[in-house]
Amino acid sequence: MDIAHLHLHVRDRTRSESFYRDWFGLTLQRRGEGISFLTGERDFLLALMDDPTPAAMPAWFHFGVALPCSAAVKTLLPKMQAAQVPILKPLYDDATLTSFRCADPDGYCIECYWAAP
Repeated sequence: MDIAHLHLHVRDRTRSESFYRDWFGLTLQRRGEGISFLTGERDFLLALMDDPTPAAMPAWFHFGVALPCSAAVKTLLPKMQAAQVPILKPLYDDATLTSFRCADPDGYCIECYWAAP
């Protein structure tokens, strides 16, 4: 069993759609009144719902985006930094895990990582 759905409230849906498409390769599957559905390569579904004042998440909350290798994580970080994507946690790198955390346009914390099998 895999977790396959995440629902986020966002201030500007078009901006958030672009962020997840451009940085993580998600594809817009359906854009309805007040909600958009994006999908990844597997069965993952990201729902983005219009909300002018989304509730703040706890400081510990984050979700992860798995990358295919350590080098992909290390390549993505400077690209995000150059584009001024907020980096919330610096690069961590050892033999079993490479990761950093960034924020999406609404401040949701995303861990970009590779973990050894």
